[in-house]
Amino acid sequence: MSELSRIEKMLETLERLEFNIGEADELLQMFADDTDTLKEMAKTIKSSEKELRELEIALMLSDPNDVKTAILTIHPGAGGVESCDWAEMLYRMYMRYIERQGLKANVLDLQPGDVAGIKDAAIEVSGEYAYGMLKGESGIHRLVRVSPFDSAKRRHTSFASVFVMPEMEDVDVQINPDDLRIDTYRAGGHGGQNVNKLSTAIRITHIPTGIVVQCQNERSQHQNKENAMKVLRARIYAYEQEKQNKEREKLEKSKTDIAWGHQIRSYVLFPYQMIKDHRTNKETHNVDAFLDGDIHEFLEATLLWTAEQAKK
Repeated sequence: MSELSRIEKMLETLERLEFNIGEADELLQMFADDTDTLKEMAKTIKSSEKELRELEIALMLSDPNDVKTAILTIHPGAGGVESCDWAEMLYRMYMRYIERQGLKANVLDLQPGDVAGIKDAAIEVSGEYAYGMLKGESGIHRLVRVSPFDSAKRRHTSFASVFVMPEMEDVDVQINPDDLRIDTYRAGGHGGQNVNKLSTAIRITHIPTGIVVQCQNERSQHQNKENAMKVLRARIYAYEQEKQNKEREKLEKSKTDIAWGHQIRSYVLFPYQMIKDHRTNKETHNVDAFLDGDIHEFLEATLLWTAEQAKK
């Protein structure tokens, strides 16, 4: 029923666009010299252009996983404290984007850095086409700036990896309990009475694949285990998909080297200000707005670029 509703909505949009464009064409032939009519037509064309772009994006989101909840993880790379701070900046950027788009965020894990920033983050993002819109963010994100942690005010380059996976239900991924090693430990960072006193944090290792996930954000060991299994299920699904898909295999390989040569996007704050996506070549100089979550146009550009690559 959900798929039927989606298709019906697309057809309604197509019919409306066809009517509006046809009407504009007739008006142009009849009132080509009427300034007021031309202004009204320009508004109609601009509105139709926006709707057409939205329809084009909707057609890109045809993968069965696109409608699913997304699990977005962020890991700092080479660079120590600087990279941990960069990971936290990305975390804030995505949280602001989720808020702007009316999506829902559930923080599964958030581990603070030893000095500043974060060492790890996992966010469950639910809402319309959450995975479909965010999946293009998987890859290495590179930051160039004057480090606030360097007393000499030198320029630093930092890296962080982002990986986005569709949330998988039990029916999609079968996990043998005998293949799991589950460790409990005391959570670090700030928290309530249980945090730092009881072993509520969970680390799960999937022995056959070597995948390790950990969660410590909740006060209950049971809830942390449940969240960790969500992440593990999604990562195992992605792992199996990557073995069959060359592009995903390259992505998984790049995750092991969070450094030069693998970035999908560069964020330069010094000596000039520019954010550039290296796949689509789309760029912006409004870095403050971008880092405040205004990233939707870049996500759309990535979807269109991916569709073009699939045709080649």
